[in-house]
Amino acid sequence: MLGDYTNILRIVLACSMVDLCKGIDGLAMIIGGKYKLNPFEKGALFLFCGRRSDRIKGPLWMRTGFLLLYMRLENGSIFWPHTATNAADITENQFRYLMQGLNPLNPKIKEVSPVKIS
Repeated sequence: MLGDYTNILRIVLACSMVDLCKGIDGLAMIIGGKYKLNPFEKGALFLFCGRRSDRIKGPLWMRTGFLLLYMRLENGSIFWPHTATNAADITENQFRYLMQGLNPLNPKIKEVSPVKIS
């Protein structure tokens, strides 16, 4: 996984929508200003979602500069949680849930009952 190369130690989910036209500097300003976190924290990946919920941007400080991760789904959307908190730390498993389209803060799998065919 990318974590093997980048040494991602912390994943922070920005639980509100953001204008994804912003680049690294704009996102770093949001991290420091709105969320009161350090965008230069070693190993911290900050994830942002746009209004359409089909794209994610994530700046990651790499000691000498930022790496900007960008994901765009070709079909479907990402479930992006809106919680009372502005930012939430998530685990690697919760990150996997997010990439599968589930709510990483409260993943629920819908129970399905087979219909009897007569």
